[in-house]
Amino acid sequence: MLDYHLHLWPHEDAETWLSIDQIADYCEEAAKHGVVEVALTEHLHRFTQAADIVGKFWEKSDDNPAVQESIANYFDHHARSDLDAYVELASEAKRQGLPVKIGMEVDYYQGQMEEVGTLLSQYPFDVLLGSVHWIGAWQFDDVKNPVVMEQWDARDVDACWEAYTGAMEELAATKTCDVLAHPDLIKCAGRIPENPTEWWDRLAEAAKNSGMAAELSSAGWRNLAHEQYPAVPLLERFIAHGVPMTTASDAHRVDRVAERMEDLQRLASSSGLTSLASFENRQRVDIDLEGL
Repeated sequence: MLDYHLHLWPHEDAETWLSIDQIADYCEEAAKHGVVEVALTEHLHRFTQAADIVGKFWEKSDDNPAVQESIANYFDHHARSDLDAYVELASEAKRQGLPVKIGMEVDYYQGQMEEVGTLLSQYPFDVLLGSVHWIGAWQFDDVKNPVVMEQWDARDVDACWEAYTGAMEELAATKTCDVLAHPDLIKCAGRIPENPTEWWDRLAEAAKNSGMAAELSSAGWRNLAHEQYPAVPLLERFIAHGVPMTTASDAHRVDRVAERMEDLQRLASSSGLTSLASFENRQRVDIDLEGL
């Protein structure tokens, strides 16, 4: 199996010391679960180079001041690390023979992905994950934040799914990234439309049309979704559309690396998935699932 979504920082930490030992511990834990490759995919918004490019994007939204202040505080807390140092650490891990891919989780910035892509092109990434974590200034997946949850109570669920799907379609169309991460993340608060079929169809079409892979992730089992990303009907649509798939834990600490990977393997096999997408220098190589 593959774990193609790993972070070096816990969510609550602004930054930590980067070390080869930490990455080696991640690889050791992954191997216990039959994982042969891991991808380090820290959030792009952690790095000052990205903050310099995207700026205070939340000020362009029409969200209320409390929502804008919430994400402004989030960026002030997190955007403190150096992208060059992160990439050099991951590169050194590869040079030392660890089964590591150099990656990044790239948030969607409306109207700014060309500039983001130009920044990322300067680095030797193996794989880039594309994610939508906010709608306007509303960081909808920060479910421990009372300001975020107040918005979930105030907003129409169908409208939230519509806005999220539209953002994912726009992200996919830019072809800035290689994999759609946690593709139905919008269910993270447990708010799911009575009939999400339309949005499942559109997400699958967006992946197919972009040529991107999609991610099968155990992270949803840890939150209010209480199921993997994506839901089985969306996973089946991806497979039917020939969308390549990766597997992931979205771990932010070593004890969650490759979490429930065995469950993901069973789900992948039962859904008819026969291969996983590996990446090197942003070129995809399909690996037989049975061989893994």
